[in-house]
Parts: sequence; structure tokens; C-alpha cells
Amino acid sequence: MKQIQTNMAGNIWRMLVGEGDTVEAGQEVVILESMKMEIPIEAEVGGTVKKVVKQEGDFVDEGDVLLELE
Repeated sequence: MKQIQTNMAGNIWRMLVGEGDTVEAGQEVVILESMKMEIPIEAEVGGTVKKVVKQEGDFVDEGDVLLELE
């Protein structure tokens, strides 16, 4: 199983994909809001979204899992 994790702490402002969606490496999948800045999180690998672990509005720390891919 592949996972997409955060690279910094912040709030999830927008979730750009949902369960069942296909993502490609380099695709923006989540927008974090941190210190009034919008930070895109990109998929490092491609696959199909198996599970959305975090939701819009959730606070996340660096290294938290956002999505699981298969």
C-alpha cells in the first residue's frame, strides 16, 4: 500500500481527490493552509485512492497520512 503524507503541519483547506479517484505522480491532491499560506501536497507516486484518511478542516502534523493508494 502506498501512502501520501504531509510534509508540514497545517489545516487541510481542500481535498482535491476522493476514494476511487486515480492520481498520477506529481498531481496535487491536497491543499494545506499554514500561516495564511496555501501549500499544495503532491502525490509522489500514482495509483487509485483506496482511503481518504483526513478530511477538510482537519489539523495535521508533519508526516501524517492523508491518503492511502493501491
